[in-house]
Amino acid sequence: MIIIGDKLISEDLFNEKFCCDITACVGTCCVEGDSGAPLDYTEVEILEENFAAAREYMPPQNIQAVEQQGFAVKDADNDLVTPLYNKAECAYSYTENGITLCAYERAYLEGKTKWRKPISCHLYPIRLAKVGIYTAIKLHHWHVCRPAFLLGKKKALPAYKFLEEPIVRRFGQDFYDELCQVAEAYLKAHRGK
Repeated sequence: MIIIGDKLISEDLFNEKFCCDITACVGTCCVEGDSGAPLDYTEVEILEENFAAAREYMPPQNIQAVEQQGFAVKDADNDLVTPLYNKAECAYSYTENGITLCAYERAYLEGKTKWRKPISCHLYPIRLAKVGIYTAIKLHHWHVCRPAFLLGKKKALPAYKFLEEPIVRRFGQDFYDELCQVAEAYLKAHRGK
């Protein structure tokens, strides 16, 4: 792990190549898993405020799941997560042409809201964890993202570069600039090893 301020960064962020390949994975990350997407407590109010825009794209059963469960639920680990429909797919998802997508993100991309989607979804496959005074930034390896790791390798695109936008959204431009400097120094020092 590499330390930048109060962040612990996994070297996987520099070493691993990653580029989301939605046509290959068909948005399975929104459907599979033990629970919904992790949420920050501040996001619950934002989900509620922007729900009218997102619900335009959600199927009726997903809307009903949100109405019954609320905008966020606690999972088995007592963590705050998005509600699920049928104990599987994120209630905020919809399917188009066989691909599962986020209703909030579609509303954002169509200019109907200024909020894109939960930061944990935007950052994925990065997962954050508290380790003492630090925020650990690590890359999650999940079989559904295998196509993304393969495409990233094909494009020689390091994960931290592919994830620039969500990293900046979560931690700011100054942190991302420093992360890039550290990554370049790290990769130069470890080239050929």
